[in-house]
Amino acid sequence: MDLASPPLHSLIIVGGGLAGGLAALAIAKHRPDVGLTLVEAGKAIGGNHLWSFFDTDVADEARELVTPLVAHRWPGYQVHFPAHRRHLAQGYNSIPSERLDAAVRAALPPAAVVRAAATALTPTSVTLDDGQTLHATAVLDARGLSAPPAGLTCGWQKFVGQQLTIPQGHGLAEPIVMDATVDQADGYRFVYCLPFSPTEMFVEDTYYSDTPDLAPDRLAERITDYAITAGWQVAGRSRFETGVLPVVMGGDFATFWPANDPVARAGACAGLFHPLTSYSLPDAVRFAHWLATEAVLDMTLGPATRARAQAHWHGGAFDRLLTRMLFRAADPPLRYRILERFYRLPAPLIARFYSGRNSLGDRVRILAGKPPVSIGRALAALMEPK
Repeated sequence: MDLASPPLHSLIIVGGGLAGGLAALAIAKHRPDVGLTLVEAGKAIGGNHLWSFFDTDVADEARELVTPLVAHRWPGYQVHFPAHRRHLAQGYNSIPSERLDAAVRAALPPAAVVRAAATALTPTSVTLDDGQTLHATAVLDARGLSAPPAGLTCGWQKFVGQQLTIPQGHGLAEPIVMDATVDQADGYRFVYCLPFSPTEMFVEDTYYSDTPDLAPDRLAERITDYAITAGWQVAGRSRFETGVLPVVMGGDFATFWPANDPVARAGACAGLFHPLTSYSLPDAVRFAHWLATEAVLDMTLGPATRARAQAHWHGGAFDRLLTRMLFRAADPPLRYRILERFYRLPAPLIARFYSGRNSLGDRVRILAGKPPVSIGRALAALMEPK
């Protein structure tokens, strides 16, 4: 039942994942006069996740937002492919969701974090699952994506991760962001390794697959196999994480976010992620900084966020093309060749690609030369709708 005299909030953020949590932190820091409420259905803000990013993914003016959240940083990283290995001297950072949860709760009064599911949203109100309705001058939907997302043609990135305790030491000083020397099962497969300490290693088994189906037990077995092959004697396992994320080949933005939907969006439900990598942190940081420093927090927030999302969609056409090349032009066991070739390119180009800032020259360089896939199928992928 609606409250007779509902409290008026300046902004209600619905969804306390990465995008919603960063948006809340940015508002609390830059606009402390704004009455802010964060509605999250789960018990922890951010859920159970690790988010990693390169130093170059975050602009200087927004770096202060994420620096306090970083639990681990390395000066470089590695990639391993059947035909070559490479070290890249580019800073790499990791944020555990526990850091985001603690930071948001420290920045907001306890009453500003509401644990509830939202059942209905308007540009100025949120109805909760207990029947209560909260009112605000602006509402921001940051609840993530449904699967499959309406209007989008997708493949899937899916993974299972575990933190391994290896008392005798694992011997890695820096992350392996992609180890594609493993068996190429279920599409493009690679293992991702984050050495948190000399004896603690987070290992994630990741797939670029045609289906969203996830078999956590089987993937956990493959992590065990990987550890055995590496010679690690695992004494314990913790921090279990799973995920199924869309990678976007094409679609229709107007179907994904109809023009007559006036509710403001952030994060994945706004399409603010990298089409090929599903990588969302750079866009979440950019959005949070914009929200806190430029956005008008009233009923115009919906159209303003849709305009940002539409610009992001248009800017992602080349990355959707690359996704189509990966899924359409290469047989699943040979998809790794596209990434193997990509990781021979100059390091600054690779950095710009991940941050979503590739230039026209970068795009020409990525496509130049003979592709490591069927030329006919590559041309067909080029002709598909963007």
